[in-house]
Amino acid sequence: MNITIIGTGYVGLVTGACLADLGNNVFCLDVDQAKIDLLNHGGVPIYEPGLKEIIERNVDAGRLTFSTDLAASVAHASVQFIAVGTPPDEDGSADLQYVLAAARNIGRHMTDFKVVVDKSTVPVGTADKVAAAITEELVIASEARQSMSPGFSVVSNPEFLKEGAAVEDFTRPDRIVLGVASDAAGERALATMRQLYAPFNRNHERTRVMDVKSAEFTKYAANAMLATRISFMNELANLADQVGADIELVRQGIGSDPRIGYSFL
Repeated sequence: MNITIIGTGYVGLVTGACLADLGNNVFCLDVDQAKIDLLNHGGVPIYEPGLKEIIERNVDAGRLTFSTDLAASVAHASVQFIAVGTPPDEDGSADLQYVLAAARNIGRHMTDFKVVVDKSTVPVGTADKVAAAITEELVIASEARQSMSPGFSVVSNPEFLKEGAAVEDFTRPDRIVLGVASDAAGERALATMRQLYAPFNRNHERTRVMDVKSAEFTKYAANAMLATRISFMNELANLADQVGADIELVRQGIGSDPRIGYSFL
């Protein structure tokens, strides 16, 4: 399958390299020419165990391409992953300018049906904004060409990668969350995504299909739950110091409860 990854940061690069390693033809796009030059000369802008070897193997096999060519990236694939940064704004909210810029570029250059996949960590409702941005560009393009606009569907497919174990997390996922629309375009997008992720579901079904907003919310809920465990354990450690308890022994005592577990304590 042909895949386009927009953004060669942490999530985009791991996603693109691992999908190429499954046999897909992956086009990785970035607006940063220096980063693309680095990748095309064998460098890797981030360190993640095993990632460099995967990139080298798939570049040599011709399955992984790095470029700044917007039009070529849209033409390459019917599946367009948006994996750009969403840095915090001044008020702490996610800055979606790069996500929406990627969406507009897709709408501006697309000539056939596209599955647009939100891979970036984005607030609930972002898929609606992505769809609106694509639609605006399609209206302009269709008027210029005097032709019907090609269809598309926006899918929420949040990432659950840990730094230092991202390749392992991607290739052996606990779950694959797909948020899709309930219309005909959404069904078509779901079929495409199921085909893409089929190699991960051979032993047992890991895919969780839901509506788009629930998928967007799932990512934030998971992040919040893990942060809560860490923060709560830190508070317990402070209290243990005050009362003279050994927090490591406490951690073992509560972590042995299967309802609690040891992870993120």
